[in-house]
Amino acid sequence: MYFREMSEHILKRHNKSLLLYHLVFPLKYRKSVITEEIGEGLKSICLEISERYEVHFIEIGYESNHVHFLVQSVPSYSVSKMIRMLKSITAKQLFQRFPEIKEKLWGGKFWTSGFYVNTVGQYSNEEVIREYVKNQGMEKEYKKLHSNQLTLF
Repeated sequence: MYFREMSEHILKRHNKSLLLYHLVFPLKYRKSVITEEIGEGLKSICLEISERYEVHFIEIGYESNHVHFLVQSVPSYSVSKMIRMLKSITAKQLFQRFPEIKEKLWGGKFWTSGFYVNTVGQYSNEEVIREYVKNQGMEKEYKKLHSNQLTLF
């Protein structure tokens, strides 16, 4: 199964939520920078983010010039706040761990200012998003780095 079953909700003291987002972040200048090694570094960074913040990565995948995330989060994070946080931390960490990236991406920016975001409904469009992400890539170069199940925060 490409995405795991999305049946778990985040339980807080008096709230129950299931907020899922499909995010796509293109690299600055659409440069083809992400290699397997950099992809693994990105996965590691994302899992560290999960430990510190209430953002749970259900799936992480990439092509050489953009990244797909399926994330679960909490209502206290607006989508724009979550995206700013993810872009900021991942870019900073990737530049630190892989200084050679700076040669290809001048100007100190890893991601473009733009992004794609779509909400994913448990019962409505999960299959559509699954197929979309699965079929990305002109030459089928999409590589799934990480797949996980929903958890309770």
